[in-house]
Amino acid sequence: MTEAKIYVPNTGARAPARTYNQIHQTRKFTAGRRRVSVYVCWSFPGEANRDVRDLDNRFSTMTEVRRVEWPFWETPEWSDAKLFQQGIAGALELFFRAWMPFQELVGEITGHVVPVYQRVDQAGYRLPLDERILADTDTLFVFGLDHLLTEQEASADEIEAAADWLTREGTCLVLGPHHDVGMSADLNARAMEYAHHGDALVPRQQRFGKYTRSLMAGLGVPVENRYGLRPGVVAGTSRIAPLTAYRDLDTRGWLSGVSNFSFHKHLPHYAVTTDDTSAIKVLATQPIDMAKPHPFTEAGNREFNSFVWMPAAHKRGGEILLADSTVFSTLFGADDSLKRFWTNLATVK
Repeated sequence: MTEAKIYVPNTGARAPARTYNQIHQTRKFTAGRRRVSVYVCWSFPGEANRDVRDLDNRFSTMTEVRRVEWPFWETPEWSDAKLFQQGIAGALELFFRAWMPFQELVGEITGHVVPVYQRVDQAGYRLPLDERILADTDTLFVFGLDHLLTEQEASADEIEAAADWLTREGTCLVLGPHHDVGMSADLNARAMEYAHHGDALVPRQQRFGKYTRSLMAGLGVPVENRYGLRPGVVAGTSRIAPLTAYRDLDTRGWLSGVSNFSFHKHLPHYAVTTDDTSAIKVLATQPIDMAKPHPFTEAGNREFNSFVWMPAAHKRGGEILLADSTVFSTLFGADDSLKRFWTNLATVK
């Protein structure tokens, strides 16, 4: 197994030419080859234009990233303001860079390009979740990286469009609402959470996922994204501890050949809010780093739900999965196990 290492594609002079302001070209159905799309449900301007004087509920600036992770980003490609944006927009662009390996691998497997859509993009174009995205998509990833205060919420039309799409047999919706750090009004509890995850780039309160929450409510997905928990590691290494996989429940083989996801300091617990185990199944939990306390561990928990599956049921011919968006990024490392997971999602029949 190769070591998981941070990898962000660079801007090498011989890299393929990049385009901008291109309109998506519809992908034709090809039997046995899934058409995969990514929908980032944030408002890029809404996130990038946050006041950097605010302590909470915003992304870091690129300058803050450089300072905290010095000297990792100190080559001119990242630190020169003539080459890379140094505000919040620059930090957001790191996400796009680090999703590229996922797009490339899935594209190679399926023979289809993997478009990345945004609910509101850098140029201010708004794209709600509708047939323009869904018509030529078999597997849709929805990355819930919108801060609650940006007020991104799925409309009734969007929920109806997603529900209608899910009636198509073979569709798969992968939801990735990110963490909910500092939800308590108790400042001592927030301090405990911050000390637990140990990431200086995450504020004491950082709450994500209003869009995915509203979409899940509309589709009847009984899950809530809670907390931001630091996963345990293999003793003596920086490698994330293996998943506790419930392979007897994984009849679709989503986790076939998969031992672990990627290490990220603050991952959400996908709390299942129903007792109906036929409707939804927790396929994997992640051991928690117990070195420092957290309200979740203080309540007696030692692992959190990291991968959840809702099989097709009734009129819904499609399946629904929950896995954090960081699992599809190389910004937090990627190894053979993670790439096998990507492959499984791209090749499921």
